[in-house]
Amino acid sequence: MSSPNKFSLINPNKSPVFYGYIVLIFGSIGVLASIPGQTVGVSVFTDPVKDALGLSRNQFSNAYMIGTLFSSFFVSKAGVWFDKYGARYVAFFATVLLGFSLILCSFSVNISQAISSLLNREIWFIPFTVITGLFFLIRFSGQGILTMSSRNMIMMWFDKHRGKVNSISSIGVSLGFSASPILMNKLIDDNGWETSWQLLALCLFIFSFCILQFYRNKPEDFGMKPDGGVSNKKAVRIEHVENNLTLEEAKKTRAFWVIGFILAFNSFFSTGFTFHVVSIFGSQDYTKSQAISVFLPISIIAISVSTLCNILSDYMKHKIYILIMILSGVLASIGLMFLSNPIGLYMLICGLGVLGGLFSVVNAVTWPRYYGRKYLGSITGKVMSFLVIASAIAPSMFSYCFSILGSYSYISYVTLGFLVILLGAFFKVKNPQ
Repeated sequence: MSSPNKFSLINPNKSPVFYGYIVLIFGSIGVLASIPGQTVGVSVFTDPVKDALGLSRNQFSNAYMIGTLFSSFFVSKAGVWFDKYGARYVAFFATVLLGFSLILCSFSVNISQAISSLLNREIWFIPFTVITGLFFLIRFSGQGILTMSSRNMIMMWFDKHRGKVNSISSIGVSLGFSASPILMNKLIDDNGWETSWQLLALCLFIFSFCILQFYRNKPEDFGMKPDGGVSNKKAVRIEHVENNLTLEEAKKTRAFWVIGFILAFNSFFSTGFTFHVVSIFGSQDYTKSQAISVFLPISIIAISVSTLCNILSDYMKHKIYILIMILSGVLASIGLMFLSNPIGLYMLICGLGVLGGLFSVVNAVTWPRYYGRKYLGSITGKVMSFLVIASAIAPSMFSYCFSILGSYSYISYVTLGFLVILLGAFFKVKNPQ
């Protein structure tokens, strides 16, 4: 087995503080580094890139959907790599791949033109195919691997204080994701979309060096225990109590599917809503500024809920969080259905805020709490594929509801039906531990 310190100048055993806190800082930065591969990072480039490629909005959206769907088929495999090779190497190669993918994206027009010249044909399908392939790469490496490995690594270093630590990480990540569209939009305005992608790639290459220096897979590699202050006697007790389930064993439990599906619902609803937010509010006679302004109260609620529930998660059963997520989804769905009424607007904001806040808790803390740490990568990798698929199909489903049926409110009938079934399944959920 290779040394856990290979290629690094940093020795966790010589850290003046428990090294888990160093992992917390750089793991959180790692999640932020995935932004160029997230919907919030890609959406800023939509208009200039589609115009440069000569694609319509529908064609560009479909390319994004197809690339994202294809990436979901490989995310589960990335979870297995996490269990086998650890967060350090998996995150390193994901970051390098994301950086190279962004460079290729910056030359997407040139690549399309070169292929067109080679084939002596200029048709929309060529740039469509090119950008679809590039979307696959950035979604797979960014949203899939880098996010999963960075978040899981933090959870590996903590046990009793897992919730409190995740609250700190979630605040920083939430603020970073909220600010990223403004910062990236300014980057594009100042440098153009091609140079912006190249600058982001350079930042990723620099961060990949930081990953090799500071990322570490688990405390046991260095003779440490999670949380840093566990006595030998207590450590033995924890090792005997913790039941590490494999992915196949986890899939046989009701909790795996109920939790996975409510997390996927959050990805579906929030992505579809965000993608069409101006059109959704415009269909109810709201202005564009009013539509954009809803993200502020949603973010405030989400950060507040996330912070409180992360801290409380160290002391209470997580089953209540799953129930609240389902009920919040119901609230948001009803709010969208009655958006023309002020009460509907408040329901939508509260529902999305609580749903988003609890997502960061359940998606990070609940998996190791329910299924142990040994096979955390393969389990969360499988769940990540649910989330990626949900986020891929959401924009199109929202769009078709509006274009075919004439209103976005009809999507609420679909989501409410799904949530009622999920609520029925919830009551028999048990913690496998």
